[in-house]
Amino acid sequence: MNIELSIVMPCLNEAETLAVCINKAQSFFERENISGEVIIADNGSTDGSQKIATDLNATVVNVPQKGYGSALRGGIEAANGKYVIMGDADDSYDFSNLMPYVIKLREGYDLVMGNRFKGGIKKGAMPFLHKYLGNPVLSFIGRLFFKSKIGDFHCGLRGFSKEAYYTMELKTTGMEFASEMIVKSSLKDLKITEVNTILSPDGRSRPPHLNTWRDGWRHLRFLVLYSPNWLFLIPGLLLFIFGIITSSFLLFGTVSIGSVNFGVHTLLFTSGFILIGFQFILFYGLTKVFTVENELLPKSNKYDKLFKLINLEKGLIVGAILVIIGIILSFSAYFDWQAINFGDIENTSTLRSVIPAITLMLLGVQVILFSLFFSILGLKK
Repeated sequence: MNIELSIVMPCLNEAETLAVCINKAQSFFERENISGEVIIADNGSTDGSQKIATDLNATVVNVPQKGYGSALRGGIEAANGKYVIMGDADDSYDFSNLMPYVIKLREGYDLVMGNRFKGGIKKGAMPFLHKYLGNPVLSFIGRLFFKSKIGDFHCGLRGFSKEAYYTMELKTTGMEFASEMIVKSSLKDLKITEVNTILSPDGRSRPPHLNTWRDGWRHLRFLVLYSPNWLFLIPGLLLFIFGIITSSFLLFGTVSIGSVNFGVHTLLFTSGFILIGFQFILFYGLTKVFTVENELLPKSNKYDKLFKLINLEKGLIVGAILVIIGIILSFSAYFDWQAINFGDIENTSTLRSVIPAITLMLLGVQVILFSLFFSILGLKK
């Protein structure tokens, strides 16, 4: 018999609530006349959870690699359904009320997310920090970085087609698996929607596996590392442009704002901003090539254009020109020093040649080295 829906529950010592969750899922199949199966992805339980699941005719999949993401990936890959709905086995989600998810999946959506903030969070179901800081902030960052409209990035109850799951190419093993699923779906232009979901208090007497600060950091780290635009490109451009503008003014003399004077010593710092900002921009380029070529991020339409715009030959030419200009300015400063018989330089005009000279030579060397490494990373092209 063809199975339409697989309900996958990660399990690590869930004996207190597992039977309730399985019974609710099976009653849902029967009531809605859905051909379905319950998959328990066991991550090394020692409290008899496996026997509980087997006695209730659920399929137990043993996943030796530890982690929330590992357990779910093992269970999902063993599922036989056209669609998969995943949810925690702690009785915080109602497996007897999954029809809104099924309807959206049948309509052709690739990923159907639950939204607990719209559906309702019962008293005691979510810690204060998670409700008012962790989830809202991380969801906002996810929407900002990846142009996603999802309001609740970390709802544990979500559905997707098996085909979409393989398209996502998920890699993570821990709690950040939840963020990766949305990020990859957004980057790969899958159809995503939300349904209202009620979150109830955890039915277990023991503390949850989730660690507020550790797992929150893992989610944040994942979102940042998967968005090189926000991590490297945007900060780099802002710093680089600020350095260029301020250095341009300071090259022609001291700038006074009120009683504060900004002179040649400030020029050293603004030149440093140019170099640091440019380094961020270069690192963005290298990160982009590395992540795409290693299939960590999907290839965008702009990616191939990047190799037409930037190549080894252009980089070597531009880098060489910057170095040559820097050398010319250095000679100009040398002749100014020679004019005073190589004595102490008391005026600041010489430094206004020396600082740009050094900055340009460093930029030129960076461009040359970047072009070489960029070409190595893109050898597959």
